[in-house]
Amino acid sequence: MIPGMGRMDPKQMQKMMQQLGIKSQEIPAVRVIIEQNGKKIIIEQPNVTAIEMQGQKTYTIMGKEKIEENLSEEDIVLVAEQANVSKEIARKALEENDQDIAKAITLLKK
Repeated sequence: MIPGMGRMDPKQMQKMMQQLGIKSQEIPAVRVIIEQNGKKIIIEQPNVTAIEMQGQKTYTIMGKEKIEENLSEEDIVLVAEQANVSKEIARKALEENDQDIAKAITLLKK
């Protein structure tokens, strides 16, 4: 609901937006991924709306987020070498210990 508009039903809102030159479209999406340096924000089963106004598109995404940290290959190799384990084991140890290299190595050496 837009402040000052009272309780306007969705059809009235859509009509008003069209009069203002605003186009709104629901986007059927299964998953949305936002990549940042070092991590990904993944939104599964999102509600995505594209709003076009004055030649610009704005996307609104709603849903539950999951954050994935990108493991550096250098960190994996370092842990594998220091703990004398395979890269797969080193990767798993880093994932389970929030990418804490020292903690992963210490736990693997036990």
